[in-house]
Amino acid sequence: MKRLIYFIEDDENINELERETLEKNGFEAFGFLEPKSFFKKLEVSKPELIILDLMLPGMSGYEVLKILKENKETEEIPVIIVSAKSSELDIVRGLDMGASDYITKPFGLLEFISRVNVNLRKVGMHKNKILKARDLSLDIVKHKVYYKDIPLDLTSKEYDIVQILLESVSIVVTRSKLLKHIWGYDFLVETRTLDMHIKAIREKLAAYTSDVYIETVRGVGYIINE
Repeated sequence: MKRLIYFIEDDENINELERETLEKNGFEAFGFLEPKSFFKKLEVSKPELIILDLMLPGMSGYEVLKILKENKETEEIPVIIVSAKSSELDIVRGLDMGASDYITKPFGLLEFISRVNVNLRKVGMHKNKILKARDLSLDIVKHKVYYKDIPLDLTSKEYDIVQILLESVSIVVTRSKLLKHIWGYDFLVETRTLDMHIKAIREKLAAYTSDVYIETVRGVGYIINE
């Protein structure tokens, strides 16, 4: 059965381009020009992924995202923002509000479909209760992180950091999102706490591999790539 994707894009040309690209790659895709019709369809059936523009008629994409993430029935559906808003502030705001990914316009079709596939794989990993990137894996049931088959001796906070990063493989996780989810705050004076934990995780991985798993994205946050 084809995987279902909804997308909201008020530019009719881009809307049609997204639909054609998704369908050619084996997905069932429903496009909407404005949020009202999208929310009506959402009451009938839930997709596995939502693609969201920010500048929409009647309601901004940020407002749509807020509603989705505050609703228990939709909060776990990954949302990819696709927008001409390309400033660091816009990207960080979208990710902090719960978007799984952010693509800036204009975008390449190969990148677009690759990011769709990455986010859908993340959904599959959650169902299997195993999060993985290269030789690093996290077993949600056992509450353990492994490099290959070697369990890493992580503190509870270090485990939480790795889990959030592996939940968003190949996607930047902002510093403020990590601080809010793990410590409940995002004050700049406390970011050293996060830096120390990231450093500790890197040192524990360095005992077994020279590969850099947790990469710093200057001014934004951290990422674990596939």
